[in-house]
Amino acid sequence: MSFSQSHSGSQTHYSSSSGSSSSASKSSGARPVAAAGTTKRTKMRHVPWTEHTLRQLKLVLPGALITYYLGTLNDFWNILQGTGGAWARFAGFGASGLGIVTVSLFLYVLLMPWLTGEEPNYQTWRESGILSSVIPVLTGSIVVGWLLAVSTLGLWSPLGYIKGTIGVSAFYALTFGLLGLIPVPRVRQKTKL
Repeated sequence: MSFSQSHSGSQTHYSSSSGSSSSASKSSGARPVAAAGTTKRTKMRHVPWTEHTLRQLKLVLPGALITYYLGTLNDFWNILQGTGGAWARFAGFGASGLGIVTVSLFLYVLLMPWLTGEEPNYQTWRESGILSSVIPVLTGSIVVGWLLAVSTLGLWSPLGYIKGTIGVSAFYALTFGLLGLIPVPRVRQKTKL
């Protein structure tokens, strides 16, 4: 994604009764405990385009080179064509389907600010109605799809398990690196009438 989030440099402790900060906890080095009604604010820090692109290219270039060198896509395509038998083809289509679900959900999360008109706070995704249901499904599709692809290549391709694991991991890195290059739409503040 084209932004990252970070906490603000100074933490402020608000006390509901006196409104002053707790000097005892600051002087002892301990983190202050927030009082009731305190909200923790996070600042959005936008990463420069060049820095973000270089980060993503660290995934794209090695992923593409390893995928090409091992012939991962060619071996997987042969499995989809039925060279390993009916079970191999079934597993290959299952891994492909989970890959499509993963990319679709990732794009949905990425484009959610544009679709809903609100910029979600990805750090507190458990509190968001939409993100709290999408992110677990996305995580599950990534893990199960990766495992199924590795198993399929390990059983029914000349790569075997070790090269299959490396090849699938490289292809996932390539895919997520390319998806990360998609610019995140920014939401403009709505003016209240």
